[in-house]
Amino acid sequence: MAISLRPYLFKFLSKQDEIDPKNLTVEYDPEAKTGIFNNKIVEVPQTKLEDNVLGVTTEEESTNKRIEVDLTRQIVLAYDGDSLVYNFLISSGTYGRTPTGEFKIWAKVKAQKMSGGSEELGTYYYLPNVQNVMFFYNDKYEKKLGYSFHQAYWHNNFGVPMSHGCINMTTDDSATLYAWADVGTPITIYGKYQTVLPRI
Repeated sequence: MAISLRPYLFKFLSKQDEIDPKNLTVEYDPEAKTGIFNNKIVEVPQTKLEDNVLGVTTEEESTNKRIEVDLTRQIVLAYDGDSLVYNFLISSGTYGRTPTGEFKIWAKVKAQKMSGGSEELGTYYYLPNVQNVMFFYNDKYEKKLGYSFHQAYWHNNFGVPMSHGCINMTTDDSATLYAWADVGTPITIYGKYQTVLPRI
């Protein structure tokens, strides 16, 4: 039986662009009307950032909050102590590109431009005005890799992996988690999404 190299090509050649953690800024273009996802044009929602919302937050707060990401069930669970506060459906990285382990939120950014992928593989994306971005990292997965929770306006296929490694959420769910979580909130990511192949 031949082994397909496609998943490996997707994982290693179709990455998201790195970020500069020392120069993290809000990136919001009120004139942006379209973006690109998997080489296809997508519409950018015409929403304004609220004037009273902080842009970049990097000051750590000490709380009993914690977040779990279950990749098998494609859900995010938000806890305050032992109490479950929120349960959200998400889309993680395709081909196992969302890392597992212990992480923490290191920055919250109200809006960012996100880009990466490969035109040759049909996975190129350029997405302005992605809102409610919460970056996370650990010693193995550095800040510059740009893993984060964020809004995904370019698809509505939550419950199925769709990203290049980040945690995609609906606009409302991402806004709720963004408002609730703090910089420094610990995150545990575990599990593995099982792709069900059709019977022949």
